[in-house]
Amino acid sequence: MKDPVILQVLPALEMGGVERGTVEIATALQAAGIRNYVASAGGRLVSELEKIGVRHIQLPLATKSPFRICRNSLRLAQLARELGVTLFHVRSRAPAWSVLFASRKTGIPFLATYHGVYGTKPAWLKKRYNAVMLKGVKVIAVSDFVRNHIESVYGVESSRIVRIHRGADTDYFNPEKIPAARIPKIKAEYGIAPETPVVTLVGRLTGWKGQKLLLDAFTRMTHRNFACLLVGSDQGRTEYTRELEEQIAQLPSGISVRIIQSSPDMAETYAMSDIVVNASTQPEAFGRVIPEAQAMQRLTLGSAHGGACETIDDGKTGFLFTPGDADDLARQLDRMLDLSPEECRRIRESARASVLANFSTRQLCEKTLALYRELHR
Repeated sequence: MKDPVILQVLPALEMGGVERGTVEIATALQAAGIRNYVASAGGRLVSELEKIGVRHIQLPLATKSPFRICRNSLRLAQLARELGVTLFHVRSRAPAWSVLFASRKTGIPFLATYHGVYGTKPAWLKKRYNAVMLKGVKVIAVSDFVRNHIESVYGVESSRIVRIHRGADTDYFNPEKIPAARIPKIKAEYGIAPETPVVTLVGRLTGWKGQKLLLDAFTRMTHRNFACLLVGSDQGRTEYTRELEEQIAQLPSGISVRIIQSSPDMAETYAMSDIVVNASTQPEAFGRVIPEAQAMQRLTLGSAHGGACETIDDGKTGFLFTPGDADDLARQLDRMLDLSPEECRRIRESARASVLANFSTRQLCEKTLALYRELHR
């Protein structure tokens, strides 16, 4: 039996979990010798596709215009025939409408990855719009949290849902690749003394990611001698950045906080961190930051909702706190900073073992390629 020919479709190829997952699957397909293509409106990650020899097709797929959606569907149908595509894989709602029409026109099946829990208000409109992601032969849910949402809100049969967790690249996020002597040098680059504990939050600078909640928790802690890095772009939301800076200026002395719009090497950023926090006030569909940090054998602390409840086994591979509760967040941070070296070592080793067993990019790719082959039979 011939291998499938895959066309992945998404709005654009800028930085983000959806985009990164697309490149990871394209890389795995290339390594397996399976022809594959990616269609999007373009972006910074197109160059990564070019490096591995995957053709990128530029179309205005981020549009919500009905006219352009129809035009995109015709172009996708034409491309699929020309390239011998046997399966569409769509990753977002707007381009999913174009894929749906192209699928009906060509008879080529499609599946979708449900990357997030989309809003449903107004219900009569948004649920209909969102449901396009569920009209393919299968839908991939990135977590049990998302799977349960799809079943309960849209009434989709469980047999049509395949849960495939997102993953961390355990080769790149590998603490053995960063010598211990390098850590003080990394800290020095940020003006942090070698012995100072570091608390890091990675995420876009936007309200629901919980930066303000974390800063509020700092004022309630008993510990006062540590540094914090807020790593993430404000994507032009400069007013939010100014609000964070004002809040930082009011923190007790001894607590040093820096906002880093981007990190040149996230593995090194995690390596210099003692605690990595996910303080999201809304549930993350999955949240890659936690397994990436765990793969680096860092202590992790997450809001007890959404994907964090799947990636953190509380007290064993990390810790959870009550979502939105600054007092509980402060208590957990104090508790983690008081852990003995032996307790830290046990949790950190268990965390990486958990990622290797359950949340690796390798597993994500293997399960996705297996699904492609199953649907190609």
